[in-house]
Amino acid sequence: MTEKHDQDAAVSFPILIGDIGGTNARFAILVDANASPRDFPVFATADFDTIDEAIQTVVLDSTSVQPRSAIFAIAAPVDGDEIKLTNCNWVVRPYAMIESLGFEEVIVLNDFEAQALAAASLEPEYLRAIGEAKAEKYATRVVVGPGTGLGVAGLVHSHHMWIPVPGEGGHIDLGPRSSRDFEIFPYLEPIEGRISAEQLLCGDGLLNIYRAICKSGGLDPVCNKPSEVTAAGLDCEDAAASEALDLFAAYLGRVAGDLALIFMARGGVFIAGGIAQKIIPVLMRPDFRNAFEDKAPHSTLMKSIPTCVITHPLAALSGLSAYARAPGRFGVTTDGRRWKKQMLHA
Repeated sequence: MTEKHDQDAAVSFPILIGDIGGTNARFAILVDANASPRDFPVFATADFDTIDEAIQTVVLDSTSVQPRSAIFAIAAPVDGDEIKLTNCNWVVRPYAMIESLGFEEVIVLNDFEAQALAAASLEPEYLRAIGEAKAEKYATRVVVGPGTGLGVAGLVHSHHMWIPVPGEGGHIDLGPRSSRDFEIFPYLEPIEGRISAEQLLCGDGLLNIYRAICKSGGLDPVCNKPSEVTAAGLDCEDAAASEALDLFAAYLGRVAGDLALIFMARGGVFIAGGIAQKIIPVLMRPDFRNAFEDKAPHSTLMKSIPTCVITHPLAALSGLSAYARAPGRFGVTTDGRRWKKQMLHA
């Protein structure tokens, strides 16, 4: 069993921070509370059999700094002493890391907790507003991010702290609504009888939309990868790809609006991840905000809720850095998610 710790307990420097997604992993070291993170090259999780091997090769073999602590944000629910990532084969085993990699303690958070921490701490220069609505300073916020999957987290301010609320909101239902939806949805493959938001609002989801458009129109698909759909759609080289991006933006707006209602997110909805950064010109078109605001009988309320894209290239690491420097600023509970060296030998 993992020992319980106070959520504001200090973390010993140097600290290795890591953002580990289904496709890519990013690491940095914080030498002390005042230092800027030292970033390491971004790499594909498929390049290494295990996370321990990746840390040893990418980080520890290329620096003389031995981290005393590690804080990881991973794309999976954190439950137990062996944590399987959702969309890759890595398993995080904190006790094994302590034993083999020399850490004194390991903290493991959900990846979208880290994005929520970023939404609470990023400078305005890293936020690209979509629409004219203004945020209430300490009101509840929502982070949603299409990537390998669809991540969702809330962010609540209470007792002078920002408290991230992780969840699996990316797996909510997403059904047809417009006449065009009803034309293409029959060509989407359901999972156990339903279409989830994540099936459309991720990299593969964009490809799913594109293929459904092609099938509904009797067209031969030209694009075979999400990146190809994005490039062809942005360059207007392929009508189906352009429509796929427009529908992606509308569906993202629809889901983001639902989440804003659930959390009453007067502090704003923050769109995270590399996909959103690449398609900002599409999100700036009317489809995204129109779908976001189209929530009768609360359309007037929705017009007052701001939306923005997080443009920081390493937003999750930025959020983890903010937490590592001042844990007491954030209501991050580490019960069952913090492992210490002395417990391994207890």
